[in-house]
Amino acid sequence: MVMDDRDRPLYMISVAAELAGVHPQTLRSYEQKGLVTPKRTSGNTRMYSQADIERLELINELTGEGINLAGVIRILDLQGRVAERDEELDSLHKKVRRLADRVHELETRESVTSLVVAQTNSLRRLP
Repeated sequence: MVMDDRDRPLYMISVAAELAGVHPQTLRSYEQKGLVTPKRTSGNTRMYSQADIERLELINELTGEGINLAGVIRILDLQGRVAERDEELDSLHKKVRRLADRVHELETRESVTSLVVAQTNSLRRLP
């Protein structure tokens, strides 16, 4: 799996907290609850990606609307499941297109073969 630029760890906790508009302790709490999972350096420093910042902004938006953290966890879980289903659906659509192309190719071959057989048979009937 190739790392998307959005997933590249860029920000230490203090910068991530400032970008997300929360206190660093809030980020630690969110990590403990499984709301965000920053990467770690070899020295165990938390490093947040742009995707993490966007997720934190969504968490802030949801909690700002009065949704508690249990509700936020549920929403994020459902959002992840929807994204997985979208990927599966895209994959299935690609497979269907490939199969449709293959069917078309086989039908074309069959038509050409039928024409060649018919032409060969008609040539055999000539005196």
